[in-house]
Amino acid sequence: MQKNEGPQIDAEKANPTHAHGNRELCDPAIRLYEEALRAGRLPRADLDSAPCLLEMALVQPDPDDDAWLRPVPPSAALAHLLQPITREIDERIRLTSALSGALAPLMAVADEDPNHAITVLEGRSLIVSVLREASTHAKEEVLTAQPGANRLTHNMRQGLENARSAIASGARLRHLYQHPARYSPGLKDYVAEIPSDRLQVRTVEQSVERLIIFDRAVAYIPATPTRETALEIRHPALVTYLTQVYEVLWAQATPLTQQLPATVPGAPVTAVQQSIARLLTEGHVDDVVARKLGISVRTCRSHISKLMQTLNARSRTHLGALIVRSGIAEAGTGTAQRPAPGVMNGS
Repeated sequence: MQKNEGPQIDAEKANPTHAHGNRELCDPAIRLYEEALRAGRLPRADLDSAPCLLEMALVQPDPDDDAWLRPVPPSAALAHLLQPITREIDERIRLTSALSGALAPLMAVADEDPNHAITVLEGRSLIVSVLREASTHAKEEVLTAQPGANRLTHNMRQGLENARSAIASGARLRHLYQHPARYSPGLKDYVAEIPSDRLQVRTVEQSVERLIIFDRAVAYIPATPTRETALEIRHPALVTYLTQVYEVLWAQATPLTQQLPATVPGAPVTAVQQSIARLLTEGHVDDVVARKLGISVRTCRSHISKLMQTLNARSRTHLGALIVRSGIAEAGTGTAQRPAPGVMNGS
């Protein structure tokens, strides 16, 4: 820890007017970058006030004149800067899954003392009842992550009832879905029923397992693959950790009111197809790709077929080579699994 802090302190002393994190852009840098984009180049001398432009690879040396720098296109710069962040998200989600997998089986061993920080909820009726009660008492904010594309009608109806109860108690709602949910009629109907000033919805390529957090004080997660058993978590450290994971995913997600960003400038593929391409290059088979993205295998294969047509691939092997060559699989986001039918659908 001390060894890592030393160079940072020295750097700040060397340039006290430009001391900020290595993942931050200061206002002078943003203004210079905008000027460079408009003019097509930037005098190297101007970097004295914003060296982070070069450190973050937003500009690069002009091959024709050392006194000038040329701006990197924002889309390419963003993809480059997001890569280490998305790797951190992957690691956090893998750690979350590992902790859940290791601790959930031990819940049955523990004494069912209601004062324990983690309580096992068994059975659909009990889980629905507890989520309904928690929604009624929510005062500030309800955060939910709902993997997959489609929620069953009765689950969506129950979620709408819980949402109305939470809003009546003064709480605001934030929902996180996977990108395919944008095309779900059920979600559109649900959003139409909730006042827009009380609800925010975003979508992300991949998400964590189902997660519901009330007022940053209590969280609910599935304890079994069928979601017939859930965990009620009240331990402050665990709830804080799950909230931080949620906020990381939220920051990377796209608001439902906005179109999904283009994945690669000029690439004639959709965001879902680019996600599929990336997972294919990682060696995943069709059913695993579908599960991670929360879509059916049939839909997944339809997208793969469109990818083959777009890239003029003669075979799946040829498609893999063309995906790598085209660069459409370079950007990525977090990790998730597709939900099985179950009962953690309370909000």
